[in-house]
Amino acid sequence: MTEFIAQISTEVVELLRDTVDEMTAMFGISKAEAVARINAQWEGQEFLERSDIILHEDSYYWSLFIYYDGDVPNWNPGADRSSWSVKSAPPRGSEFWTIPEV
Repeated sequence: MTEFIAQISTEVVELLRDTVDEMTAMFGISKAEAVARINAQWEGQEFLERSDIILHEDSYYWSLFIYYDGDVPNWNPGADRSSWSVKSAPPRGSEFWTIPEV
């Protein structure tokens, strides 16, 4: 069992852990919040095959996709994101928070 609640393959676990690292570095959020956001994004999903769409993108892509609300207007790493709308984090204490905040 991992920190992620979706049914996922070993490859997807690696991708999501990279995404957690990317989100904490890019957005200054805790590892626990990053995991909670990922869990909320893919609640009830199953990613067990090599062909699953989740593996077609990298951790940078998924970080922006999960963190921001609506369409990502600019995928450039140097984009000015100051006016972008951030999705609310899942409520603390919900089932999405599977690791403690440190």
